[in-house]
Amino acid sequence: MDHTATEAPIRGRDTLHPDGQYSAIAKVFHWVTVPLMGLALATGLTIRFIGQDAKMAFYALHESVGLIILALALARIAWRMASPPPALPAHLPPAMRRVAGGVHHGLYAALVLQPLLGFFTTNAYGFPQQGATAFLGFIDLPKFMAANETLALVLHWMHSLLGWALLPLIGAHVAGAIYHHAVRKDGTLLRML
Repeated sequence: MDHTATEAPIRGRDTLHPDGQYSAIAKVFHWVTVPLMGLALATGLTIRFIGQDAKMAFYALHESVGLIILALALARIAWRMASPPPALPAHLPPAMRRVAGGVHHGLYAALVLQPLLGFFTTNAYGFPQQGATAFLGFIDLPKFMAANETLALVLHWMHSLLGWALLPLIGAHVAGAIYHHAVRKDGTLLRML
């Protein structure tokens, strides 16, 4: 495709990526976050059904993965600010742009808020990530606050609600990618591959 003098070049544009593409670092952030989110959601949704003998190990795994996701999300946001992705393609209708923006902003917010809510919840319950629930199983994190059952219940409710809200957000994100690739047959999905 020829670029006219008035058309700004699109970063990463080639024959496979006609609408440009995300940087290699942005792609790594995305594809490392995907399985971690799957693991965090799977352990979060099943932890109540785990027997007492294995429950602490599940909590340690769930909480550790959550803090890794938080660190990745913060690094990802910093990278996005330093190296913005290519603009959405001009062929996308305005309504589709708004929905995509809303889903992406919702996911970024959840990637930061959900681990923070979980971390504060465990601290408010009086179970900081120490001992049996240490970060990665062996790194004791400092206690952040005194136990406060009322606060813990509120934070737990918020953490659970946001966890359930993540499911339709992720579903919308995946469905949008499939729709663009299989129905519209545009290069939107390829921007992240």
